[in-house]
Amino acid sequence: MNSDVELLVSSNDVTSRATKPEVSLFRLYTLRACYLILSAGLGVYIWPVVLSHTSELAETAGVRFALLAGLGATAVLGLRYPVQMLPLLLFELIWKAIYLIFFALPLWSAHQISPATAEDIKSVAMVVILVPLIPWRYVFAHYVLQRGERWK
Repeated sequence: MNSDVELLVSSNDVTSRATKPEVSLFRLYTLRACYLILSAGLGVYIWPVVLSHTSELAETAGVRFALLAGLGATAVLGLRYPVQMLPLLLFELIWKAIYLIFFALPLWSAHQISPATAEDIKSVAMVVILVPLIPWRYVFAHYVLQRGERWK
């Protein structure tokens, strides 16, 4: 019985691999570069603020800095597991797109961009470098076409 289950699982695994796109070695290294840039960038700019901040900053922007520090710390896992950590890159892409579309664009349309907001927009807009580096065929096959896990 055990060998029948193993055979079924292994044959199922072979057919699912054949129909799902794999990620090339080159793409794995570009993903690792993305995670390295993300973790190093947030490590350099965010972690010093997290480690030594004022009470005023904790009240006004503590949540934002904690979220970004957590994102950078989690991105380190992408160096070892670049494909498994793709949702992290998708999260990075999505939150920045939301900011640019729903916050920055209305401010720009109303000609209300302050110098501080312009700096934020510039740093957030750097997300465009992720777009060509994400293996979109893989993302589509695994997050759109693949059936979700059971609920019960």
